[in-house]
Amino acid sequence: QVQLVESGGGLVQPGGSLRLSCAASTSIFSRYIMAWYRQAPGKQRELVATIGSIGSTNYDDSVKGRFTISRDNAKNTVYLQMNSLKSEDTAVYYCYARLVGVSNYWGQGTQVTVSS
Repeated sequence: QVQLVESGGGLVQPGGSLRLSCAASTSIFSRYIMAWYRQAPGKQRELVATIGSIGSTNYDDSVKGRFTISRDNAKNTVYLQMNSLKSEDTAVYYCYARLVGVSNYWGQGTQVTVSS
């Protein structure tokens, strides 16, 4: 069982920045595909960004150019740097870990609120 613990959420004004972190309790973190999802009130959970085991990244069109996903395998941590935040980015953000063909895990979520 892998525990994923997110941190870094909070309240920020439009145009501001936040960095989310997700620490994973596994000794084989580098083998996991990691991702960030988000879920706004009344909406389905959606994929925000992914990062592969060797660092390849993909982003939803709505965050391209504003968000950056990265990982530090030595710290078993994945990050989501969020810049130029908009009100529509308000959501609970979830960390997700997938070991292909074996298992997948979710974090408990961290609230991000963009409001003036």
